[in-house]
Amino acid sequence: MDYETLLTVQGYTKFFLVLIVFIIFYSYAYSIYKRQRTGERDFEKYSKLVHDDSSVSSPLEERKKDKDIDNKEK
Repeated sequence: MDYETLLTVQGYTKFFLVLIVFIIFYSYAYSIYKRQRTGERDFEKYSKLVHDDSSVSSPLEERKKDKDIDNKEK
């Protein structure tokens, strides 16, 4: 394989990798936006953790009291 072909393959590889990362990032950002908008999860309370990060602060969400969770903790 000559040098020009190698550079061409490298260029296409970089382009497609950046395209894949772009698609993954924006699909993740859209899923966060959609969950925030439908009310499935409130991400603003998680952003408050930056300012209220102490060991005595109250939990953001209550833990589920399910038998499966209790069995995993023991």
